[in-house]
Amino acid sequence: MTIQAALAEGKRLLKIHCPEALIDTPDLDATLLLAHTLLLSREKLILRWEDPIAEADYGEYLNLLERRRSGECIAYILGSKEFRGLQFTVNPNVLVPRPETEILLEAALDCIDSLAAQKVCNPSVLDLCTGSGALAISLKNERPQVYVTASDISTEALETAYFNAALLLEDQRFFKGEQYLLGASVVNSTRSVRFILSDLFKDIPEKFNIIISNPPYIPTGQLAALAPELQREPRLALDGGEDGLALIRKIILQAEEHLLPNGVLLLEASPEQMPEIKTLFERNCFRKVSVRRDLAGRERVISGHSAGCA
Repeated sequence: MTIQAALAEGKRLLKIHCPEALIDTPDLDATLLLAHTLLLSREKLILRWEDPIAEADYGEYLNLLERRRSGECIAYILGSKEFRGLQFTVNPNVLVPRPETEILLEAALDCIDSLAAQKVCNPSVLDLCTGSGALAISLKNERPQVYVTASDISTEALETAYFNAALLLEDQRFFKGEQYLLGASVVNSTRSVRFILSDLFKDIPEKFNIIISNPPYIPTGQLAALAPELQREPRLALDGGEDGLALIRKIILQAEEHLLPNGVLLLEASPEQMPEIKTLFERNCFRKVSVRRDLAGRERVISGHSAGCA
């Protein structure tokens, strides 16, 4: 069997309806899985179209196809996902980074650039609910002068983020035994991004110029209706409580204490939740509240400046 024939069979299998999975890009998924099996780029896969495929490799390819048909997402099978030009390691302990989160990243970059224009050197950013570290690491990669702290309540997620930072950032180092203690939390330190195990702000005493977060915001009652692939992602990172705003309310309520003067809070959430979140911002004395839309024109990111209440 040739590589071309194996790929054709993979596409055929992924196009067969299976209730356990929502496979909306069968051709792409089949190609990615075969390239992964053969340790080839997609370009080289095409160049070697007529090469024979070893029986063992074909068997492994069929196994990967079956995993995809069972509802496992392509990113978990491959073990990685591209975000902002970087290839992040992902696993079932973290959400898979999504394109719409780049809207949140771009909003944070604009805030950093605005601070630079105001002669604020080396601003500080806190990424709450960091997950895979996609936001924190991408920020540090694109604005190396920024002091970035990333936190999560999940030890497994934080380990994944720390691994990604070590893999993707220049001058990233592991330091044996180097740890900071903040209350009951342990902080692994690197030269580029600091990682803190914390339940939101619980073990984070300092203040920041910018706080960003893509927190859980799916209402509990809607989790069962999610696509099978999404249901395999960590519930801790998806479940936003009865109306999806449980953690968002806490973040907005507590953020003022952790923002420097004129600091900015930026949140990603569902477009349907934006009116209520805007009200929460205003009730908690944030000013200059604004919303950014994603490429589909939906309200996706909201921000506000700390003001303090009289």
